Amino acid sequence: MQKTPTRQHQAAALDNPQLDLPLHLPLDAPMEHASSAAGSAAPAMPATLRGDITPADTTAPPAPPLRAPDGTRSRHLMLGSKLLDYRLKRSSRRTIGFMIDGTGLAITAPRWVTIGAIESAIIEKEKWIFKKLEEWQTRVEQRVVPRIVWKDGAQLPYLGQNISVMMTAAPGATGKSATQPHFDTTANTLWLGLPALADAQLIRERVQRWLHRQALEVFGQRLPVYATKLGVEYKAYALSSAATRWGSCSSEGKIRLNWRLIHFPVHIIDYVVAHELAHLREMNHSARFWNTVESIFPDFQEARHTLKHHPPELLPLL
Repeated sequence: MQKTPTRQHQAAALDNPQLDLPLHLPLDAPMEHASSAAGSAAPAMPATLRGDITPADTTAPPAPPLRAPDGTRSRHLMLGSKLLDYRLKRSSRRTIGFMIDGTGLAITAPRWVTIGAIESAIIEKEKWIFKKLEEWQTRVEQRVVPRIVWKDGAQLPYLGQNISVMMTAAPGATGKSATQPHFDTTANTLWLGLPALADAQLIRERVQRWLHRQALEVFGQRLPVYATKLGVEYKAYALSSAATRWGSCSSEGKIRLNWRLIHFPVHIIDYVVAHELAHLREMNHSARFWNTVESIFPDFQEARHTLKHHPPELLPLL
């Protein structure tokens, strides 16, 4: 049995800008991040592009940087005819880090690095920054988040198929079973066992609880299959509600899987399961890691592509 790696104690998330991210975004958007040595130009955390401005705009006296409670300062830099806003936070880290998310460009820099050095890093990464900001803007413009109207006949994806939600009990159900959710696999219908006039909030909550239970059950069935194939053991697994990653694996063998994977076909779930278990062999995304994934899930590229184009924030709002 492969021993759990101990050289790293941080969770390893899926290798996707939309997945391999911290958990501090809203429902939400992936972040693009990079870092560089603090003496050289380093990528700055994602900044917001305010757009073209006229020469007259540049003559106004600069406003003092605004400081957030956590010490983050709001700054801006002229890059050609563009005014680039960014957030700067000082820390004890040794490199300058850049991260782009739905709120713009954020930069974390060592306390001793000058503003001039930070701005030089921004200039060096100018093309990368603008490219990522444009990608974000396109994503926002194209984002059409499915909204479910919680009523009789509502539709939602479950294991790759659309199912219908009915408020009342399943036909023929009596007693306690008449008040519990029941999924008819033949008709692809979820019977909630609620009063016919139940309000939307109650409907939504019952559907979500059912989906969570299904996710726990399905994930619990798939994890042992791939752990056995790989010859590894995980210590525990739990559901995640992260808006920016599909799964994570700690060096202690603890697996977290996004419950929203229950919307996808089982083979997509299997890919994420295989991916996270592979981190028990390789706590990184090296060539050896991907070879490990492929050894137990040969079609991982197709599944990975699917998840890249269906990030969590584009799933139905439940």
